[in-house]
Amino acid sequence: MPQINFAMANFQLTAETAFKVKTKFLRKYRDLANEPLDFAPGKEDQLIEDLMRLVKRDRTYIEFTIQKALADTKGNRL
Repeated sequence: MPQINFAMANFQLTAETAFKVKTKFLRKYRDLANEPLDFAPGKEDQLIEDLMRLVKRDRTYIEFTIQKALADTKGNRL
């Protein structure tokens, strides 16, 4: 039986940081405005999977982009 490895998100979101990350993603990917994105604390892995599917990028890119957004939560850049 094959073994399945699940990667865990290497960041954690709070309600405040989740809102800021969502805002930054929506600025960069405006077509996501119509998608139901669940940015919630404790749902980081689900968020990564949803974003991977929606923007058609790999996990490394999504996590890097989220960490970049979290590095400067007061700024507007992603």
